[in-house]
Order: sequence, then structure tokens, then C-alpha cells
Amino acid sequence: MPGTLRIETSVESWPIAGSFTIARGSKTEAVVVVAEIFNGGHTGRGECLPYARYGESVENVRTQIAEQADAISQGMNREKLRKTMPAGAARNAIDCALWDLEAKQAGKRVWELAGQPEPAGIVTAYTLSLGTPEKMLEAARAASARPLLKVKLGGDGDVERMAAVREGAPNSRLIIDANEGWSASNLEANLEACTKAGVELIEQPLPAGDDEALRDIAGADVLVCADESAHDTSTLADLAGKYTAINIKLDKTGGLTEALALADAARDMGLTIMIGSMVATSLSMAPAMVVAARAEFADLDAPLLLARDREPGLVFEGSRILPPQAALWG
Repeated sequence: MPGTLRIETSVESWPIAGSFTIARGSKTEAVVVVAEIFNGGHTGRGECLPYARYGESVENVRTQIAEQADAISQGMNREKLRKTMPAGAARNAIDCALWDLEAKQAGKRVWELAGQPEPAGIVTAYTLSLGTPEKMLEAARAASARPLLKVKLGGDGDVERMAAVREGAPNSRLIIDANEGWSASNLEANLEACTKAGVELIEQPLPAGDDEALRDIAGADVLVCADESAHDTSTLADLAGKYTAINIKLDKTGGLTEALALADAARDMGLTIMIGSMVATSLSMAPAMVVAARAEFADLDAPLLLARDREPGLVFEGSRILPPQAALWG
């Protein structure tokens, strides 16, 4: 790319409508870091959400991005970034900003540059936060017109929660996210409840690094999906025999470049692909849409969980997401 590249970061807080609750706790806002790369009258943007579960904070992510300023000014490309910077939220923001900048300079959409199909008509899951069975029954009823629901679990009473959600949304497809909240002792009972409720996929039932018990249920009717156990291509080998699906998130892979490589490698292993995200704005979801065009499951509803989204944002028709406008990203 001609000229000198300059990068800047900013921190933004986006309120969540109500609260968002998973097994590890609740949050009422999404605090994101936005990287902007300027070159030749064009600006590329990328957004990431630092995640404490992976040792990230807003401060250390901004520092990691700032440390790449000299390399970026000297024209560092995405492949060099992938080799020299570790996977994580900071690299994601830079990588997506570079993709956006390249697309603007070329006058093309990112999926054209990447040789990927246009992300048209992606159906996303809609997330139900963890709560009492009674509250989750009410939430399921309110969302029962949506074709695919993602149910947050991860504590005592999950069997009752699953039954309540199925009662409230009898016609919706269901996927479950335990967020590492189950144990080897309750795994079998919870999986039986999943089968009874017609659940198609269960994300990360056991803690990453303590998931050997999953080998005992390798033939389960429900797909067992790695989330916290799977980050980038270097973590794939440990999934064999324990997982039948993988949740690819750009904040884990360190950007779209690695996410596309991970999708290829996961497919070669016979894994079902899910594309997910942290709770962030449409600027985070737009790059993930490129991978969603190749995935069996998409969980990109985060903008629907916010009290407000950035403008322009992704356009949702119910649970269907339209391709991102170039003014948003890519």
C-alpha cells in the first residue's frame, strides 16, 4: 500500500439493553477498542473486545496495538502481522483495519479480495441470557418466533432451564453454551437433557484444559463445540476426539486472516464450523460475516443485544443479517 500508514486507537462504551449474563457473570456494557489505520485519504477500521478470561484488558490491548505503530508505518501487511503478533483482540483490531483499508483502496469488497462468497442472508442465533428457569421460559416465549436460539447455561438447574426454554420456544432450533460451567459429574445428565430438548450443539461444556471426559461421549447425538478450548490453528490438534465442532471468533483468532485459515483447517479435520463473537457492535460483526458465509452456525446477534448500535450498522431482518455496507466495514 503506497504512502505512510498511521494507526490510532480509541475506546468506546456501548450500553447493553438490560444485562447480559453467562456462567462467569453479568455485564451491562460492551467496552471495545477501535483501531483506525490512515493512508492516502483512506481509513480502515477494526474493532475488538478485550476479554478478561484470556488475560486481556482495554489498557493492555491498546498498548499492544500501539507497539505495532512503527511496523505499520513501514507497511506491515496482514501476513507479517499474523507471524509477528500473537493471536488475540489486539491483533484482530489491526488485521480487520488492514482488510478494510485494502478494500477501500481497491474499490472492492473484502469477500472479493479474500475469494469468499458474499455473506448474503446469514441467519444468526439469538441469545438468551442465563437466569432462573422461570425467567428463561419467559425469554424463550418472547423470542419463540426466531428460528435459532442460543441458550446460556452453566450452573445447577440447567436440566430445568433447558426444559423451560424448549417449552417456551417449541419450534425454534436450539444451541447451548455452558461457558465451561459443567463438570464431568453432571455431563451425562446434562447431555441427556440436551437430547430430550432437541439441542443441536453444545458449546464448551467443560473447562478448557479439563475436558478429557468429552472423549467418553464422542458418539453423542449433539455436536460438542470447542470455544474457550479453540483459539487459532495452533490449538486445533488438541480438539481431536473431544469435539465435533469449533466456534471461531475473530477476537480469539487475532483477525479475519487467521479465522479464514482456521476455518479451512477445521473443515479438513471434519469439524462443523460455527462463527461467533463477543458482545460488541456491528463493526466487530461485519468481518465475521465473511466467515459466516461458510459456517453451519452463526452467532452474530450482539448488535441486537445493545441498547444502541453504531451508524451505519448491520441491517437485521428478524434473525437474518444483510451484507455489511461498505460505509460500515469492508
